[in-house]
Amino acid sequence: MLKLFHNAASPFVRKVMVVLHEADRAEEVELIHSVGGPLATENMPLAENPLGKLPTLVRPDGPALYDSRVICRYLDDHFDAGLYPVDRQWDVLTLEATADGIMDAAVMKTYEGRWRPEELQYAPWVEAQWDKIDRALDAVEARWMPLLAGPVHIGQIAMGCALGYLDFRHAERDWRAGRADLPDWYAGFLDRASMQATLPEG
Repeated sequence: MLKLFHNAASPFVRKVMVVLHEADRAEEVELIHSVGGPLATENMPLAENPLGKLPTLVRPDGPALYDSRVICRYLDDHFDAGLYPVDRQWDVLTLEATADGIMDAAVMKTYEGRWRPEELQYAPWVEAQWDKIDRALDAVEARWMPLLAGPVHIGQIAMGCALGYLDFRHAERDWRAGRADLPDWYAGFLDRASMQATLPEG
């Protein structure tokens, strides 16, 4: 049986879980709850993933897989979910990478406040993370909205999880301000059963 080191607060874990729900196979993966971070790795899957990060997927027929992009691609192939359309694969993968970059910057912003003592926090670095997010959202609004339409694919899933994490951890930044199309798309995508089943918590 597949086993997933899991935390419902992680947008990268959520991306994997949405893939499982879209494939209708979530019940076939055992979830192993993990809590930790860069300075608290004692409950993280260090034996399975030397980076000590989530998500990490343990499979019976080989070494554990890690990085959400690797895991999602594996699950899509394993369960024949069809979330990587061949005719648009490079655009879809680039949209996924853009969404993952938003999540990376948002998590780093969260970590700065959570793990670094207040006297050592560096405001310009925090703002630089938000600048990345802001530029990426502008690019999606200007360039990628047509790709967010149509049958569900991994780019849509990743973007939905990225926007959900911004609401979850950084709502005060109001990513919707000054944007019209992306908030409307997200409101509709959030209604999907897979997104409702994986709402972040913690």
